Amino acid sequence: MDSELRRQLLDTWAIHGRIILFVLGSVDPAALAAADIKGRSAGNQFAHLHNVRLMWLQAAMPERLQGLEKLDAGQAADPSRLSQALDASGKAIADLLGRCLDSGKIKGFKPHPIAFLGYLIAHESYHQGDIGVRLTQAGHPLSQKASYGMWEWGSR
Repeated sequence: MDSELRRQLLDTWAIHGRIILFVLGSVDPAALAAADIKGRSAGNQFAHLHNVRLMWLQAAMPERLQGLEKLDAGQAADPSRLSQALDASGKAIADLLGRCLDSGKIKGFKPHPIAFLGYLIAHESYHQGDIGVRLTQAGHPLSQKASYGMWEWGSR
């Protein structure tokens, strides 16, 4: 793979990770535990992102799980713990992506590593939108700064 394309793809994942952490950092910590009528709280949604990353690491690069732990519901209201976990799992996924971009394949995923990157970003972006909806329904909408700031990929 062309080294510049590889760098850009990994940078795309890094930007996405910073956006997720930016949105998390904009949520009032008290709102992380607030839930809508049914389903996961915003904090549980962020924990889900981390836990799904671990699931992919388990399937495709289990040696990279060292030092990473699944988050349970009790940890989902702690913004510091969520941020630390998402940062660490994001870096581990970057390692996985790097290895897979070099080899041209990813264990347990078809068709190819670039599609896997798209899949990860699509999945996490879906939940990021759901977080915004759930926070609004629970009376804690994202600020305009966060709502618009998540689209500022050139400055994140």
